[in-house]
Amino acid sequence: MITLEVDLGARSYPIHIGTGLLDRADLLSPHIRGTHAVIVTNETVGPLYAARVEAVLATLGKTFRTVVLPDGESFKHWQTLNLIFDALLASGADRKTTLIALGGGVVGDMTGFAAACFMRGVPFVQMPTTLLAQVDSSVGGKTGINHPLGKNMIGAFHQPQAVIADIGTLSTLPPRELAAGLAEVIKHGAIADADYFGWIEQHIGQLNACDPAQLTHAVRRSCEIKAAVVAQDEREGGVRATLNFGHTFGHAIEAGMGYGEWLHGEAVGCGMVMAADLSHRLGFIDIETRSRIAQLVSAAMLPVVAPDLGIDRYIELMKVDKKAEAGQIKFILLKKLGEAFVTTVPDDDLRATLRHAVVRPPVEAPIA
Repeated sequence: MITLEVDLGARSYPIHIGTGLLDRADLLSPHIRGTHAVIVTNETVGPLYAARVEAVLATLGKTFRTVVLPDGESFKHWQTLNLIFDALLASGADRKTTLIALGGGVVGDMTGFAAACFMRGVPFVQMPTTLLAQVDSSVGGKTGINHPLGKNMIGAFHQPQAVIADIGTLSTLPPRELAAGLAEVIKHGAIADADYFGWIEQHIGQLNACDPAQLTHAVRRSCEIKAAVVAQDEREGGVRATLNFGHTFGHAIEAGMGYGEWLHGEAVGCGMVMAADLSHRLGFIDIETRSRIAQLVSAAMLPVVAPDLGIDRYIELMKVDKKAEAGQIKFILLKKLGEAFVTTVPDDDLRATLRHAVVRPPVEAPIA
C-alpha cells in the first residue's frame, strides 16, 4: 500500500492506494468517530462492493445504512441528492455520522456535497471505484451537482477525512469507463509533468489493458500532482484552476449533448485536444506538442472530434463556467508540455479552434 497526504494543516488527510483496501478495517476505523455511518453507492457499484464495506463497519461495531443511487451523470441533480438527505434523516443521523462515498465521480461529488450541507457539515470518506475518481475527483474536496445550464455550478468545498483507493476495483470497469479515467491521467502530465506525459505515452497500451502495476503508478503520480496543487490553492483562487485543462470545452460538450451522453472523461479528452489546438494557434506550443496530445488522447480510446453544437452554442455554454468573470471565458492553455496557465483568448482564435474541432480527421500515426 502507498500512502500520500493532502497537506491542509489541521484538515490534512491521507490517500491510501493499493489492492484489497476495501476490506481494511484499520484504514476506515480512524475516520468513523461516531456510532453510525451511511454508505452512498449506486446501482452498478453497490452489488459489487457494498457488502465488503458493510462487513468492515460491522466488524468495527458500527450501525450503518446503505443508500443506492441511480447510476450516471444524468442523475447528478437535486432530486437524487435528496435521496441521501432522506436516508440521513430517516436513520437519525447526527453530526458524528460519517458518510462513505463508494463509487465513481458522481457518487463522490454528491456524497461530499450532502456531507457539506447536512447539519452544516458532517465527515465523509472517499472510496473511489473508478479510475477517474481515483486519479482526480476524490482528491481535493470539490463537491457538487449539475444544473441544466452548467456542470457542477452548485456545490461546496468540503474535504474528506480520507481517500481509500482500491486498485482492485478497476478490474470491473467497462473499457469506456477506464478510458474516461485515462483522460484525467493524461491531463496531469500535460499540465504539470512532461516526463510523466512521456511515461503515459510509453505505457498507454498497458493502461488500456488495465495492467495493475501501471495503473497503480498512474494513480499514485496523478494523486501526487493533484495533492500538491490542492495544498497550494485549496479553493481555486490561482494555480488550482490549471487542473481544469480541457474542462471548459469538455463541460460545454457535456451540457450541450445532455448530461450522460458523453462521459465526463470523454468530453475532457476531446476538450484537451481543443485546448491544445488553441494553445498552438496562439503561439504557445509547437505543432509537435499539439499532435502528441491528440495522438495520446486517441490512443487512450477517447474521442478527438467534437460534436457540432454550433460555434455560438459552444460560446454560450462556455460562458456558464465557474472560471468565467464578467462574461469573459477563461481557458486553461499550455505554455509548453508540463506547464499550464489561465487566460482569456481572442474571439477569432476561439472560433477557429471550434470550427477545426468538429471536422478534424482521424489522428494519424497513433501511438504503438
